Amino acid sequence: MNSKCEYVMVIDDNNIDLYITSRIIKSMSFSKHILQYSSAEEALAYLRNNAGNKALLPKVIIVDIYMPIMSGFEFMAQYNQLPRTLKSYCKVFIVSSTIDKEDITRANEDKNVVAFQEKPINAHFLNSICT
Repeated sequence: MNSKCEYVMVIDDNNIDLYITSRIIKSMSFSKHILQYSSAEEALAYLRNNAGNKALLPKVIIVDIYMPIMSGFEFMAQYNQLPRTLKSYCKVFIVSSTIDKEDITRANEDKNVVAFQEKPINAHFLNSICT
């Protein structure tokens, strides 16, 4: 089976969630390369450093909302400052175990977010993106 995406980026400070998400992606052969970050700042640095090299950009970015130092929403504010070509290539999905309707609405209203997804991600979710 061919991978749907060359690169996928997963940003989550919870190592267990990071592991589970990566295992699901691997088990489905969804991506050849999984860029795993427990720090949103490090993920942004990767995106900034590779903004001009589409071959190294993740087609899908999965980012958690609640993280220390830089939350998923703060990540999205910084992401918005990245080049338009990068933002048009990458598809960002906010994931969280939150049931806070304000957080869900805020994620869904962000013009750079494709959708909000409840944790943990699953095969159905992956099959619905990056076709």
